[in-house]
Amino acid sequence: QVQLVESGGGLVQAGGSLRLSCVASGSIFSINAMGWYRQAPGKQRELVARIISGGSTNYADSVKGRFTISRDNAKDTVYLQMNSLKPEDTAVYYCNAYRVVGRMDYWGKGTLVTVSS
Repeated sequence: QVQLVESGGGLVQAGGSLRLSCVASGSIFSINAMGWYRQAPGKQRELVARIISGGSTNYADSVKGRFTISRDNAKDTVYLQMNSLKPEDTAVYYCNAYRVVGRMDYWGKGTLVTVSS
């Protein structure tokens, strides 16, 4: 099992920045990728950014150039630096960990990001 705890959400004005953190615990040695997803009201959950165990990253087109995903292996933590925030970035952001063996997805409880115009 893997446990994920997010933090760092909040209210920010358009153009501002936030940094989300996700601390992982449990059987993290088995994790192959970690990422951030978001779900806005009335919309499906979507991938925002992902970092694979080798270090490669990928981003949703809507956040490229504004968001950066990174990790600190010593702290078992993944970050999402969000700059130039827009009202359309408003959503609950979820941390995700994926294990190839067994195709297991693990989720945090989410943290709310609200961007005011």
